[in-house]
Amino acid sequence: MPYALTWLPRVLQDAGLKVAEQPGWQTRGHGDVGPIKGVICHHTAGPLKGNMPSLKVITEGRLGLSGPLAQLGLGRDGTFYIVAAGRAYHAGPGCWQGITTGNSSFIGIEAENTGLTSGASADPWPEIQIDAYERGVAAILKKIKANAIMCCGHKEYALPLGRKVDPTFDMKPFRTAVAAIMAGTAPAPRIIPVADAANRPTLRRGTTGAYVTQVQNKLALAANDTYDGATEAAVREFQRKKNLVPDGIVGPRTWASLEAA
Repeated sequence: MPYALTWLPRVLQDAGLKVAEQPGWQTRGHGDVGPIKGVICHHTAGPLKGNMPSLKVITEGRLGLSGPLAQLGLGRDGTFYIVAAGRAYHAGPGCWQGITTGNSSFIGIEAENTGLTSGASADPWPEIQIDAYERGVAAILKKIKANAIMCCGHKEYALPLGRKVDPTFDMKPFRTAVAAIMAGTAPAPRIIPVADAANRPTLRRGTTGAYVTQVQNKLALAANDTYDGATEAAVREFQRKKNLVPDGIVGPRTWASLEAA
């Protein structure tokens, strides 16, 4: 029997967000949730490469803690992965706005990020991912008729304070952005153009054709005409080296950097 949060995909899609429903999500959970009061934001502390490499762990759990570990995963490209419609083990002991029943009362979002801000595995948050994070949280809070204060970071909820550090970004401006989206005063999301000035199309996972081969050749990959996971990972790495947003999408700025490489 499906659990209560079967409304999640529609609410996110209606907000213009990318959604990927995972097999079995409607009946996945540690029992059902109670009345949802808010959202707890997390980062995965997962690998540096890949769009959502922590998805299996979020879904199935890890040693000592069975999955699901969140209802939603958020990939580096802004895609929301729907993992569970029931209760997830994401909160642990804590309190936010007087609510201590985190797993039953809050939806957990695990956003893919190493959680490191310096060193070889430092992982700057892509603009496209943060924008999706803000818009996804805003959509959920509007659905449950809560305001932006009912979004917190795990580091804010968890007790004793200091027990958790996720997510690495500052939650106060994040909530300000969420409130602006909910109020309809936020800027419209920036849309990547469908082509650049040279009429080269924007490429993302699933694209096929000769332009994909050009990118694969530039990145010294085996050319197969398909923008697959290996191509996306290589594009992200190239973007990081060029100080571009590492969203894995070949738009005008990435085309220009590839041309100059």
